[in-house]
Amino acid sequence: MESSKMTTAEGVAETSMSKDMNVNGFKSTKKLKNKVRGSSVEGTLTEAAATDEELEQLSGSLISRVGSTIGDETNLEDDDPDMKRQQKMKEAIRTLIECVGEDPNREGLVSTPARFAKALMFFTKGYAENLKGIVDKGIFVEEHQEMVIVRDIDIYSLCEHHMVPFIGKAHVGYIPGNKILGLSKIARVCEMFSRRLQVQERLTTQIAEAMVEVLDPVGVGVIIECQHMCMVMRGVQKNGTITTTSSVRGIFKKDHRTRQEFFSLVTNRR
Repeated sequence: MESSKMTTAEGVAETSMSKDMNVNGFKSTKKLKNKVRGSSVEGTLTEAAATDEELEQLSGSLISRVGSTIGDETNLEDDDPDMKRQQKMKEAIRTLIECVGEDPNREGLVSTPARFAKALMFFTKGYAENLKGIVDKGIFVEEHQEMVIVRDIDIYSLCEHHMVPFIGKAHVGYIPGNKILGLSKIARVCEMFSRRLQVQERLTTQIAEAMVEVLDPVGVGVIIECQHMCMVMRGVQKNGTITTTSSVRGIFKKDHRTRQEFFSLVTNRR
């Protein structure tokens, strides 16, 4: 009986703690037993310390991996040339806003640098395109020997002198050799060259030369009619003025009757 009491009195008080943690995919459950007497307490403290050390290691591993992931994403952004270009544009546009006397932090302007950068990338997307990619699978062998004209192709471009728009229509005609170009591809060629910083004279020539390059036709004629905002919004401020340019190649240049036929079909279109 006395022995039983001693056993009870000297019995072991146990406190169990469960630590459940899910760190970086690892689940750790530990029952820590704190015993009252002697080396039991020392052993428990050692176990607890080991557990804390393990958790610190797991946490450190998680932080390291997250940091590495963030670093990888940052590196991807740094390696993206479009992201770099847009960032440089945003910084420059913010400076321009300040230079005209505005507050770039004002609610209506705080996102303007990003919007303008995105818009300018679209306005100049022609620099990222090439003729081969534009006309790919659009060239067909066809023994058609009469004139083909695509009229009223919309032109939206930026004047390279003031970087304001000039807007109008392009008319493209050609006489095939033994190849024709899909009609939509002709419009895409005009689009590619117009989505750059341009002057109308060069734009007209580039379209004509591109048609010669991809088709080797008997002849090509290009007419562009545009209104330039640099003449409307600034300078002489004359609204309604239209600039007309033309470029001819092959028989369109050598034979005045062929050239006249092309000009007549374009100008008498209404």
